[in-house]
Order: sequence, then C-alpha cells, then structure tokens
Amino acid sequence: MADKTPDIIYTIVDEAPELASASLLPIVRTFAAAADISVGTRDISLAGRILAAFPDFLNEDQRQGDDLAELGELVKTPDANVIKLPNISASTPQLEEAIAELQAQGYGIPDYPDAPQSDAEKDIRARYDAIKGSAVNPVLREGNSDRRAAKAVKEYAKKYPHSMGDWSADSKTTVAAMPGDDFFANEKSTTITADQAGAAKIVFKARDGGESVLKDGLSYGEGTIVDATFMSAKALRAYIRKEMETTEPGVLFSVHLKATMMKVSDPIIFGHFVSVWLEDFIAKHGAGLDWNPNDGIADLEKQIEGNSEAQADLKAALASRPPLYMVNSDRGITNLHVPSDVIIDASMPALIRAGGKGWGPDDKQADAKCCIPDNSYAGVYDETISYFKQHGKLDVTTCGAVSNVGLMAQKAEEYGSHPTTFEAPGDGTISVVLDSGEVLHSHDVEKGDIWRSCTVNKAPIEDWIALGVRRMKATGQAAFWLDETRAHDAELIKYVEPALKAAGVDIPIMAPREATRFTLDQMRDGQDVVTITGNVLRDYLTDLFPILELGTSAKMLSIVSLMQGGGLFETGAGGSAPKHVEQLVEENHLRWDSLGEFCALGESFKFLADKGNASAVIIGEAVETATQRVLEEERSPKRKAGQPDNRDSHYWFARYWAEALASQSADAGLAGHFAPIAKALAEKEEEILAELMAGQGKPVDLGGYYHADPEKRTAVMRPSKTLNAIIG
Repeated sequence: MADKTPDIIYTIVDEAPELASASLLPIVRTFAAAADISVGTRDISLAGRILAAFPDFLNEDQRQGDDLAELGELVKTPDANVIKLPNISASTPQLEEAIAELQAQGYGIPDYPDAPQSDAEKDIRARYDAIKGSAVNPVLREGNSDRRAAKAVKEYAKKYPHSMGDWSADSKTTVAAMPGDDFFANEKSTTITADQAGAAKIVFKARDGGESVLKDGLSYGEGTIVDATFMSAKALRAYIRKEMETTEPGVLFSVHLKATMMKVSDPIIFGHFVSVWLEDFIAKHGAGLDWNPNDGIADLEKQIEGNSEAQADLKAALASRPPLYMVNSDRGITNLHVPSDVIIDASMPALIRAGGKGWGPDDKQADAKCCIPDNSYAGVYDETISYFKQHGKLDVTTCGAVSNVGLMAQKAEEYGSHPTTFEAPGDGTISVVLDSGEVLHSHDVEKGDIWRSCTVNKAPIEDWIALGVRRMKATGQAAFWLDETRAHDAELIKYVEPALKAAGVDIPIMAPREATRFTLDQMRDGQDVVTITGNVLRDYLTDLFPILELGTSAKMLSIVSLMQGGGLFETGAGGSAPKHVEQLVEENHLRWDSLGEFCALGESFKFLADKGNASAVIIGEAVETATQRVLEEERSPKRKAGQPDNRDSHYWFARYWAEALASQSADAGLAGHFAPIAKALAEKEEEILAELMAGQGKPVDLGGYYHADPEKRTAVMRPSKTLNAIIG
C-alpha cells in the first residue's frame, strides 16, 4: 500500500533556499503537526535530479526516486499542495561541477560526455541534458501564474524605502538589439485547426537534397498555437562586432540573456558573444584547446592554467576590448565568464534600479551598453531606461503595485521549446511537417543558425484570460501585453478579444513597449496595475517591477492555481543566491531572506483550509500575522557577519507565529498548545540569540555545495540548542 501523500509538500532545492530550509522547515513541521497537518518533502535539487537519472550506476543504498516526475503527476490532481522554492536551472558548467562533487562523494555516476560517440554515451548525454536548464518549472507549472506583493510587504516598502540610484537625462546607458534576422523578425505562427490536429515532426532538408528528422513524435491538439522561428548566426555575429566596436569610451559592454531557462538557444548565443570577443585569441590558440565558447571565459581560464603565453594573450585580448560589465568585480568575474551568471531578469532590473549603472573591472560604477539580441522583449528594457532618463528615479514611498498574470501552464511558449530548438546542421530548410504531409512552417537556414518551435495549448490560454479578468476586477486596472505585429501575439489576440467581449470587460491590449510606459505612468501616479503577459515576460516583469518597487523580487506572492484544482505556491523570484552560500561558508552568515517562504506558507495553509481543514485557516492567519511583525519590527536578515541573519529571522518568525496562535480565540486547543511555546521563546530570547550569533565570522563546512552533508548542514543552520529544544 502506497504511503499517503502529505498534506503539504515542501521541495528540497539548492543553495541558499535549501540552507534556509534546514532552519525553517523543522519549525513549520512542528507548528503544522499541532493541527494534524503533515508536511513532507520531495527532492528537485540539481544533485537529486542527477542521482534519480542514473539508478543503474548506483549502489542500492545510493539510489533515489524521481521526485520531480512524482510531483509532475501530483500537480495534475486536485489534492496537490506544493510549496516550491527556487532551484538551480543548471548550465553545463554547473552540471559538471555537481557531477564531480557527487563522484568525489562516492557516487559512481558517469562523466558528462561533451562529444558522445557510442550509443551508451549518447544515452548518458541525453539523460544529463534533460536535467539542464528549465527542467523543473515546466513539469510543475500545470497552471498559470498569479504574482503580486503581499499587502504587508508593499506597505513595509513604502514605509522603509530601499535605495534607488539617481538617473540622469544624459545617461549613456542604452539597450542594443539586433537590426533584424532575429527570432522576432523570422517568427511564423498559426493556430491548429481540427483537420490539422495530430502528429507532427521537425525535418531538416539540406541543400544537397539530404533529409533528416530533427524531432519526431510531436502532437498538436486543435486550438494549439504553434510557432517557428530562427536567429541568423551570421547576423548575430555582425551585430556583436558592431556593438563592440561602437561602445563609447567609459561605457561598459554587457550581454543579457537567459542561458538557464533557455537552455539550448541562449548558451549558443552567449557562445557567439564570447567567440567574437576573443576572435584573435581563438585564431591563435583555438586549435590546441578542447574548449567550447558556450561555456564561457571561466572554463577557458581553467584550460590555459599554467600556459603563460596563452594567459598573457587572453589578458591582452580582454584589455583590447571595451570594459566588461562585471558579475563580481572583486573576483574578476566578467559578464562573459559563466553562462549561468548571465540572467537578464536579474541583471537588467539591478542595473535600472542603480540608475543605469553597472560595476566595471575597475570596481567602479559606470553606464552600460546592454546587448539584448532578440527584439521580442528588448523593447521593454529599452522603454524602461528611456522612461527613467525622462522622469528620474521612482519614488518607492508613493508608487503603485505592479502584479502579473502569466501564461505558463503546460510548457507554454518559449520556455517549453527546449526539445524543439536546434542549431542548424547545415545550409538548407527546417520545417514543421504535419502527419498529413502539410508543411506548417518552414525556414531557409544556414549552418549554425538557431531554429526553434514552441507551442501553447488552448486550455491554458482560456484559463489565463479568465485569471487576468479576475485579477483586473480585484485590482482595478490591467493590460494585456501583446504586439499585433508579432506573429505569435497576433494568434493570441484572436483568443483574447472575443473572450473579453464575452466577459463584458474592457482591458486594453498593448504592445510590450507601449504597455511598459503605460504601467510605469500608472505606477508613478500611485495606481496598482496587473500586467497580463506570456511566459517570458511573466518571468522578466516579476523581477523588474518588484525590484523597482520593493527592492527585491524574492518577496512576492507567487500562486499557481493548478488547472485541475490543486495549488502550487512558489516562494517568489530571486534565484537560488549562490553569493549567499559563499558568504555562509566563509563567514557563517546567511543573508537569504525567507519572506517569500513565509508568504507561500500562509497561502498554502489557507488553500488547505479551503479543502476542509478548519484548523489550517487559523494556522495560516497566524502565519500572516507573524510575517507582518517580522517586517514591522525589522527582523529580516542583515547583510554583514555579526548582524542578525536568516536563522535569527526564523526565531522571530516562530515566536510571532506562536504568540499569534496563543492569543487567538477561535481554537482553544491550539491556543493552549502554543501558549507555553510562545512563553518559552520569549523567556529564552537572550539565550537563543546569543547561541545563534556565537559562530558568526568563522568559516563553516557543509560537506558539499550541491550535495551537502545533512548532519553538517543541520549543525550550521540550527546552532541554538535552546531553540531546538523548544521547537523540537
């Protein structure tokens, strides 16, 4: 008999969120148990996904179930109640680091084959490639996204405004996109009719007449929007050279992509930037290197270590180019070092919040040229920069709140395109061919061009429109971000316009650039706005606007109303914060803020209450009270060692949660249970805080980065014996 699924499932993830869970999750379990609510875990971490993919290489006691696949089935049921924390969307370098760490720990998993030859190597490569990039989110997101700031978070941001950089009208910060021949320009889109529904494949036909199937086994249902497009490699490289050569003196050169979520296309684009940047170096040394520019300069530096001539040539090559935007100027990590450091939805809002400034190699801030090759979304950032040049920085004490309804269910749009994205193997034609023989889409391509197809199904579109209407009615105003001149958006508009007419509501449809200015105008005037967007803009905007108005995107409510009735509660954006882990290891200080987890937890309990657990609503309301007090009494983590950190904030959260439950009158049993806990937490405050602070400033050993030792991690993250004795 299978074990009963826990009432709430908390995901095991990576880096800072997972470290924080070692401290927070025992508290959550203790409090939930008082209301007979079980809290289980499922492992969707990078290390966990690797181990699950290779049971045939592991000992019996090392094998791990495929928790991601299990959750993928659960989210299709009405009973799903999942709290999903940020996980690593691995680039190839991260994947290889995780493999090496697991091998060093005694796991007999194979190496990642860069150039697989045998069938066995091809199978290993396919298993690993399925783990890379956005492998988790498309599986779990069986619903559309509703992201907004909790009221307490928004009010706190107004009362205690974060810093905003000053904008100058003559700022040299700009966005540079390709002049054409990009994904936007080459996109074709159509909606599948009843006669067209069924099987399909993607075929490459070479100019010499040879033909090969790039992808078989596709299936399109009636009403599915199917896109196909490509980016010319030749045009991309010409654009990179031009932008590199025309960068003004003193302006930083930067590239902004999503080489994690777009795990096939964007690493290739990133590699073109690297190889154009280092063209002369590659011409001299490339033949002697086993190096892929897609992996970045950091991997090149490892390969030439000890080769003084190559090291000198690399240094000279970098010095001959414009100064690069730095990911970490203290460590000399440039924008072109590691593809997974190039995350547009984090890097662009940070630069905009800082007044258009980025950090340069001289450890000083400067204006930047921001290269965003594809025009599908570059205009959003270009318009935002133009707006702030015109109006100056945002007043966060008066600005309105911007929320988002995002179309993401069932692997919608570009983020579902990984299995259908290809680097053209030669000159010829790539086509989407239906089972009937009809050619749905076709493009003439040259070797190295990046071709992709993506889809969005009918049911998620209809659900997305309905959710957008509900959120507009609750908030007051909204806009659909759709460009009638873009092929894909034109097909979506065919769904949106009649649905709005049938609902009797008037929500404007605006191209992204126009919608950006509209939203910023309303926001500046103190009005709240719902942005109703596709999948990529959902991702981008739920970092951009929260970082501007709240100072961070990690404090957003992120609710996925699953289409079969379940709930997925994401802990906000903000990534998995590798820098936070570095600081913990070096100084035993974790500045990760668990506010997103607090918000998701409250929503998860309320969802459980709607399913019939009366005690859950009381627990959930107490979570909201505790969250508000953490904010109002400034108990969030501080940045520097010697100051309160993540573990301190968990103590205060537990105390405020217990006090809220002890003081409520709706459930005498819960009040009686938590009264002594609240009393003990208050009486032992000084002792607990001293124990939490005692180890700060000293290095700690976690026993692993991607696959930490559980006992060592617990020892680091639960250092207060007094608190542990009270909580359990």
